[in-house]
Formats: sequence, structure tokens, C-alpha cells
Amino acid sequence: MFTSVEDVSARLAETGYLASPAVATTVFLADRLGKPLLIEGPAGVGKTELAKAVAEVAGARLVRLQCYEGVDESRALYEWNHAKQLLRISAGRDQGWDETRTDIFSEEFLLTRPLLTAIRGDDAKVLLIDETDKADVEIEGLLLEVLGDFQVTVPELGTITATRRPFVVLTSNATRELSEALRRRCLFLHIGFPDEELERRILRLKVPGLDEALAASVVRVVGALRAMDLRKVPSVAETIDWARTLLALGAGTLGEDVVRDTLGVLLKHQEDVLKAAAKLDLDAV
Repeated sequence: MFTSVEDVSARLAETGYLASPAVATTVFLADRLGKPLLIEGPAGVGKTELAKAVAEVAGARLVRLQCYEGVDESRALYEWNHAKQLLRISAGRDQGWDETRTDIFSEEFLLTRPLLTAIRGDDAKVLLIDETDKADVEIEGLLLEVLGDFQVTVPELGTITATRRPFVVLTSNATRELSEALRRRCLFLHIGFPDEELERRILRLKVPGLDEALAASVVRVVGALRAMDLRKVPSVAETIDWARTLLALGAGTLGEDVVRDTLGVLLKHQEDVLKAAAKLDLDAV
């Protein structure tokens, strides 16, 4: 898919994703080595967007498993269409049970979920296992099985093995520790907040029409907020939202009033807004 680290950077940039050298290098290695890529970092720094950008670059189908507490095998792997099976059983009462059983446990009644969908077929796919840390520990065992051999055993149908392995991205906000067994199977990448120069480039790309001086001021203010002891510091996504807000308001500079009136775009908790309003020194940024 990628010929070099530079190729990764250039092709991701074409989709609107500006990758740091570390990000581009790790994506290249994950592709070249055929290893799943585990990405950790705070919310809003572009973990999920990276998977989407890779899929766009590769012309691949994005298959997403959104993890949450309580997600189970039937939601992640597959399940049977029980309603349709019951209808077939009712319609086939004249058949013997052995014939009916063979009929209802066939492909026609199989509901594939993201993990099974990702390993079936010959088309290119990117499998995104999003917010892996929100799933229960038991799901990690299922991921180890699927990502280890890229195959799934459906007792009624047999073993389904990938004929074309997907590019796999797992993301985590590090709300809990993932198992060492899962980590060992992956290449690891931490995406943190970008440096000022990269964040200015991101703003200029994502918010066309933003004045360069204003972009620099936005990045400096956001950097100052990140240095505070806040419950939730602003991420790149909030930086972009704030820049768009300032454009919508027609603000050419960051005056004290406009900053304080729009802090709710950057910060998501009232105690953070109050702390920032009290401590933020616009003259210093």
C-alpha cells in the first residue's frame, strides 16, 4: 500500500491528515509488517481520523467496531438471525429436523458483525476497533483470537480464514490498561498534542480563510490552557472548532471579551471555564 515513510506523509496529507514523522513511520511499518496498530492518546487528537485517512488513501472499506461496556461476541463477531430461522422452521414443518437444521444454519441466516466482516471477502478493508479500552476484558480474548490468525470459527459453518488481511487500527484513550498479550500483537503509537508549528498547519488546512496571525494566537492560547490543571484540556478537535467559531463571529483578533465568551467551545466543564477565565493572561500569549 505504501512505498516509504515519505509516501505515507504525502498521501495522508492529500486526504487532509497531517502526520508527524512518528505517525507516518509507524503507519508504514504496520502496513509493511502486517501488524495491527494500537494507537493511544487523549480524545480528539486524531486517532480515529488516522484510520479513516488510511482507508481513504488505500481505497479500502472502513469497517468499524465501536467498543463500549457490555459489547459482546454477538455484537463484535456474528450472530444468527433467530426471527428468520423461526420463520423457516415454521415453513418447513414437513421436512425432517436434520434437513431443517442444516438449512437454518447456513449463510443465509448469518448476521456478520465487524470482526467477521473484516476478514471475509477479497476487497481491501481497514478494521477500526475504536475505544478498545471501553470494552470489557473478555473482549480482549476474542480480539487475540481474531487478530492472531485472522480467522473465525463458526461451529455450524466451519473456520473462516481471511484471504486478504485488513489493515487493523485499535484506538484507546487509556481509561484502563489493555492486556500485555494484546499489546504484544500490535505496533504501538502514542499520539499526543501536536507542537505549535504542526497545529498551525492543521488549522490552516482545516479552517480555510483563517488569518495566519490569528491562527498563531489561537494555538498559543490553546497551549496555555493545556498547561493549566484542568479537568479536560482542549484537544485538536476543540482547537479547530474554536477557530471556526472565531471566523463565524468575524473576530480578527483575540480580545479578552471574545475569548471569555467562547471558552465553552474549548472547555467542557464549568469549573474549567471558571479557572481559565480567572487565570488566562492574554497579554502573555
